[in-house]
Amino acid sequence: MSACIAPPPFLKTKETANIVIIGAGASGIAAATRLLEKGFKNVMLFEAEDRIGGRINTIPFANSLVDLGAQWCHGEEGNVVYEKVKDLDVLDRTGDYVVHFIRSNKEILTDEQSSALKKLTKEFDVPDEGSVGDAFNAFWKGDGHELVPNDRTIAKEAQDCLKRIICSMDACDNLSELSFRNFRNFTDSGGDQNLSWRQRGFWKFLSVLLNASEDQPGDQGILKGHVHLNKRIARINWQGDGDLTLRCWNGQIVSADHVICTVSLGVLKEKHQKLFEPALPASKIRSIEGLKLGCVNKFLLEFEEQPVPDSVREIAFLWLEEHLKELRSGKYFWLESVCDFHRVDCQPRLLEGWIIGAHARYMETLSEEQVLEGLMWLFSKFLKFPIPYPKSFIRSQWYSNPNFRGSYSYYPTYADELHTGRTDLASPLVDVTGRPRIQFAGEASSRNHFSTVHGATETGWREADRLNEFYEGRAAN
Repeated sequence: MSACIAPPPFLKTKETANIVIIGAGASGIAAATRLLEKGFKNVMLFEAEDRIGGRINTIPFANSLVDLGAQWCHGEEGNVVYEKVKDLDVLDRTGDYVVHFIRSNKEILTDEQSSALKKLTKEFDVPDEGSVGDAFNAFWKGDGHELVPNDRTIAKEAQDCLKRIICSMDACDNLSELSFRNFRNFTDSGGDQNLSWRQRGFWKFLSVLLNASEDQPGDQGILKGHVHLNKRIARINWQGDGDLTLRCWNGQIVSADHVICTVSLGVLKEKHQKLFEPALPASKIRSIEGLKLGCVNKFLLEFEEQPVPDSVREIAFLWLEEHLKELRSGKYFWLESVCDFHRVDCQPRLLEGWIIGAHARYMETLSEEQVLEGLMWLFSKFLKFPIPYPKSFIRSQWYSNPNFRGSYSYYPTYADELHTGRTDLASPLVDVTGRPRIQFAGEASSRNHFSTVHGATETGWREADRLNEFYEGRAAN
């Protein structure tokens, strides 16, 4: 005859509980600083990179600071990033501007045509089911072909161009795989969607959270002594109801009462089968496998002086069919997925470009010299004005970095087929008493603000508050 043995009482308090946060990006930093604020004492962050910040990566470039990752504060209303800095006079409005759509024969679309494109994009409404690509094609068939009277060729080129631009905003490889939920489940923050950080970069926001130096990206501020860099976690053993055991890649063993996992969705997709012992619940695995982390990379070019005419702020590329066929058969095929180039706010000598999807991942495998050679060819193909060889050049490589494996997340139609989503990803693993053991944070776990820094920050606070409520509830009892 056997009897059920009750687990030993959990006697830890805020002062004695050991909390390990995996990842020192926006969500990890938000969770750690909130926990310290709430009176927790033993908070450790394990970061696989040699820096903090995660997908916020503000670096010195061109005698200033630039962002290789997150770049703009997206909105003002209901945006916790904006709320934190709105009284510090550190953000500039982007305002309205004209995008110059240029064909691969150097022909520039008229202002009327460009305005029609912008109007059509604003009028596009996503349905309540299916893929965004199907909806966009149907919408375009109804209205887009009238963009240029008697010239459906340009209309088709413009359609492909706009698809690339939308993909760059949502991080998908193509619109046919993008679920309607990526729009329906996202809550826009009202106001200017592209507030720039002048020459401070997005590090300014982290410096506020950390009470750190705004001029020294990487300063750990109030987290000094809590952050352990170059510490990639190899295994999290959450067997039973006792301590969790974490093993680092260097063999170091760490025990914890609670783990907050903030690694990117890309890392979870690649590592979850080996990272967690025992395996995660089926609902958690479905969410990890169903959601996707897209790849959007950027190029930054510095010149002695700005080569683009003052009247031009942004350039988007329209490929003629015959030129596209030639491109696809040559070594510069990856340039098809370059979306646009634009000036950089408060950085008058810089040009910034964007590339998406499979071609962005391929671009990462090329040398900087090969990438720059391709970009210079692209400029000469499209532009009537000359672009000189840049003084300096840098590009991001988010996919090939094993600590990220991509840029930001989106809902694919595959997640619809699996009936899964971000709520399943965010759900904590708890013991029989309801004590959180492994928690999940990061932009991919945000229900309404995914793919943003303010969404990532909110999830860090969410999980810190979850722990605080657990301990406050125990103290009250």
